[in-house]
Amino acid sequence: MNTSTYYEKRENPLRDKSFALAIRIVKLCDFLKKEKSEYILSRQLMRARTNPGAMVREAQFAHSGKDFVNKLEIS
Repeated sequence: MNTSTYYEKRENPLRDKSFALAIRIVKLCDFLKKEKSEYILSRQLMRARTNPGAMVREAQFAHSGKDFVNKLEIS
């Protein structure tokens, strides 16, 4: 079994919560664009709040324990 399949099948509350946050932010940004005609704020919000999910995913594939902790602190 390769490592990506292993990590995808394991239960991971942090990954699940960061993914759920990203989904909610995307929906909020769509609302802001459509209903409020707010483009600049919604674009910045999208970039800023979907990044933690990517950082958590990157931390899963850290080379060492210290690297893992460092990447989670950044996210």
